[in-house]
Amino acid sequence: MGNRSLFFQRTLGTPFRRYLVAIASVAVAFLLSSALHPLVGDGLGYVLIFPAVAFSAWYCGMGPSIVATILAVIGTTYGFVPPIQPLRILGAGALVRASVFLASSALVVLMGESRRRHNEKLRNEQGELEKRVRERTTDLDTANKSLRELSARLLQLQDDERRRIARELHDSVGQMLVALTMNLSAVRLDVERLSKIAHALTDSENLVQEMSSEVRTISHLLHPPLLDEAGLLSALRWYVEGFVRRSKIEVDLDLPDNFGRLPRESETAIFRVVQECLTNIHRHSGSSVAKIRVRQRDRDVLVDIEDKGKGIPPEKIQEMASSGAPGVGIRGMRERLRQLGGTLEVHSSGNGTVIHVCLPIADAPLTTTDLATTSSAA
Repeated sequence: MGNRSLFFQRTLGTPFRRYLVAIASVAVAFLLSSALHPLVGDGLGYVLIFPAVAFSAWYCGMGPSIVATILAVIGTTYGFVPPIQPLRILGAGALVRASVFLASSALVVLMGESRRRHNEKLRNEQGELEKRVRERTTDLDTANKSLRELSARLLQLQDDERRRIARELHDSVGQMLVALTMNLSAVRLDVERLSKIAHALTDSENLVQEMSSEVRTISHLLHPPLLDEAGLLSALRWYVEGFVRRSKIEVDLDLPDNFGRLPRESETAIFRVVQECLTNIHRHSGSSVAKIRVRQRDRDVLVDIEDKGKGIPPEKIQEMASSGAPGVGIRGMRERLRQLGGTLEVHSSGNGTVIHVCLPIADAPLTTTDLATTSSAA
């Protein structure tokens, strides 16, 4: 009933329409009463017209319902329902019927006005609630946008810090280790006649060389210079060769021949995803083989990393799908790709796992500033 009342009040928006509908409802009631007069006589005149007054009170407002009540009393008593007896003196029965009708109509009018005010209050409260919901939605969107910007900034700072540490290890610690190796070699030549000392110095020299190699490996793993100097494909070949040598896992690397340079952020994101996937294969999958395929389709770069291991347990996949809370590595890869407009999908079974990456290619090519920054970072 409340919804229909709101509908009629919105439809009958102007006072003229409400008065017109109230008068029309009374007129229809009079026509119906006139049509049924031969069957029911004068006794049911007010009964047949009362619904029109109730309709006016409920849907048209107080003013139109009062007009409808007055027209109903005048029409029923004097002018509109046969037999027509203009200006006749009302008897006791007619006065009682008119009084009862007026009292009933007044009660209905008051109820309708109370209902109308209640509906008006509901509309105002609904409008205020919708306004507050819109404000909260705007605040939430702003907070989400700030969080995404902060996440992107953190990833960028992480890459910059890795690049700086790699450069410092290569330029400072690496050079000092080379000088120390040269000094130890000179000392070894001077004391070569002393076999025990020479043997100890030889071991020390070998340890220093291993340390130097390890420092270079860590430096390259943090941020390989080939990624800035020669591009994504060269960096992937270098990293996969070292991974195969260290892990004894055979990796089939499928790279296109005519693959150009990408923006620095895109190349870094793809390299980090491949690095994280190979690390997970070595640690968790138990697979002895892996396959990496890079290709370009239209304006997207597609990367597939596949293994033949034991796969991800079904309960873990269900947890990732239901709660949206994958491991730290997968979350980091997805967030890095999402900042660039890309996606990451995981498909796993008892026969292995496939990671599918789709990253759109930016419209703007590398600029002179980017090339200069790359050269200085190298």
